[in-house]
Amino acid sequence: MMLPGFSLLAQACAIEPLIVANTLSGRRLYAATTFGIDGRAVKSVAELSFSPESVAGSDARHLDMLFVCAPAPDGSGAVDESSGTLIHWLHRLASRGVTLGGIAGGTHWLARAGVMDGYRVSIPYASGDAFARTFPKIHVSHQLFEIDRDRLSCGGGTAAMDMLMTLIGQQQGATLAQRISEHFVCERIRMADEPQQTSLRSRLGHAPQNLVDAVALMEANIEEPLTTHELSAHLGISRRQLERLFKKHLQAVPSRYYLNLRLQRARKLLRESDQAVGEIALAHGFSSGAHFSTAYRHHFGISPRDERLGLAGQGA
Repeated sequence: MMLPGFSLLAQACAIEPLIVANTLSGRRLYAATTFGIDGRAVKSVAELSFSPESVAGSDARHLDMLFVCAPAPDGSGAVDESSGTLIHWLHRLASRGVTLGGIAGGTHWLARAGVMDGYRVSIPYASGDAFARTFPKIHVSHQLFEIDRDRLSCGGGTAAMDMLMTLIGQQQGATLAQRISEHFVCERIRMADEPQQTSLRSRLGHAPQNLVDAVALMEANIEEPLTTHELSAHLGISRRQLERLFKKHLQAVPSRYYLNLRLQRARKLLRESDQAVGEIALAHGFSSGAHFSTAYRHHFGISPRDERLGLAGQGA
């Protein structure tokens, strides 16, 4: 199922392992069909248009499985006039026992249809908190992908390939799955429980361990930020040593790096949730909405409220 703005990479990573499974096995194990909201061409995020073979709401009694491939929500809350048709269809497919999967923003559509309640789902790391608040009956994880009974989900991108190769391995055997992985020149099939984000050590390269530990402490203490003195005391080094590490490897003083980290996380919530600005401020270590607004405007050149209003206007 392709929705406007879908990722070509994610779609290919979901479909091509199935086609290669047919080729390598010498049997027609899988037959793929593309669906759209209606009969019109669907434009991808790369602005390439594709004509779906069928439409949402069609009988589709031959379907064993349906994946919804869609962009991540933009936080505007906009709902197009065709969404009711898709949600009703997803309900109907679930009642028939069709296995359903979400890729990137596709999982949000399944959640809105109420067919993911009680399941574990993998959500793109950046939107996990907002998703969990909106859909409290769903168990959110930040694993690479989730296969929970008859529901599948992943954050998109190449994680879709690992998810599909794992599924093929479950259905057709590990040997065929490994041959598919080799066909795509993959070093290995990544496990479901691997994290979406690279490790902090990988992101900071060859930085000293004290710096890695300092950033880890910052990331773990967003709501109640630690002072630079407290950070250095936790690490067993002097404040001056800590400041030198940040300046040498991150070109920033610890307090400025910490503030940027908190503001970037707050910005994601502003864009991806309808949580009150004041609540977001307190959750990211700001003593008041006014303090947050001042820091936000100085950093991004726009107030938190204007940021949200601007996004809503774009999505209208």
